[in-house]
Amino acid sequence: MKSKKIGWIGTGLMGNPMVKHLLNAGFNVNVHNRTKQKAQDLIDLGCTWYPTPGQLAANSDIVITIIGSPAEVEACYLGNEGILNEVLPGTILIDMTTTKPKLSIKISEQAALKQVEFIDAPVSGGQVGAINGTLSVMIGGKPAVVDSMRPLFEAFAKNIVHQGPAGAGQHTKMCNQITIAGTLIGVCEGLIYGVKAGLDLNTLLESISKGAAGCWSLDVLAPKIVKGDYSPGFSVDNFVKDLTIALEEADTFKLSLPGLALVKQLYISIQAMGKGSCGNQALYLALERLADIKN
Repeated sequence: MKSKKIGWIGTGLMGNPMVKHLLNAGFNVNVHNRTKQKAQDLIDLGCTWYPTPGQLAANSDIVITIIGSPAEVEACYLGNEGILNEVLPGTILIDMTTTKPKLSIKISEQAALKQVEFIDAPVSGGQVGAINGTLSVMIGGKPAVVDSMRPLFEAFAKNIVHQGPAGAGQHTKMCNQITIAGTLIGVCEGLIYGVKAGLDLNTLLESISKGAAGCWSLDVLAPKIVKGDYSPGFSVDNFVKDLTIALEEADTFKLSLPGLALVKQLYISIQAMGKGSCGNQALYLALERLADIKN
């Protein structure tokens, strides 16, 4: 596996530390990013830069993408300078972006025409998980291809689960984001109540984070809220993108998700406040405004 040349597209908050884990594990990595400057530290560490996704793909055995919106994913794979225009037969493509399940299926079908394997493998754990190498990966694709990629995933992830055929990884990630949305509004409302009741929020968290309410959002995001730290581990803008996909997919199932719809509207109000680049713990700010309090 380590003799394979890895091509990596997307060196932002998540991609940058994930590439560093691959380098530390002994992998050779090619990189591309829309803004070369954001990949410069990786280039300085020994990564080889390619100016287009297609050129990177033509010089890589395995290509991994973790970028932005579904439109950007589609352009990266299927555009004029995209991966599938120059990729060689036998290459394995892995999209770790959170995107539309239908798009993952479309790319998988187009890849098959090029004698190329494709798996969708979105991740959860945020920037903290990427830095610590503890991400959870949820994967859609052929079992044998998924199994062959486990040594690569193990460089930056602790939980690696094959969910089913192409698109299944993305559907699982939607379940993940729906659960986070519901959990996080509960965390924020609990803190708002604590403020109104005159409780010390740090002492409050000592109790409730160790009981039945315990969860990742209480452990990681709630302390940030208490400190007034709204720096992004995962941004509001990206979360709104994910929640929009989840609601669109729910519509295709004729499925009503009222809690998710409410949380999305609250996040849109945060974007209207000009705070879309903040971390998704900024949900607290919308509820703080509604409660007319200041933590």
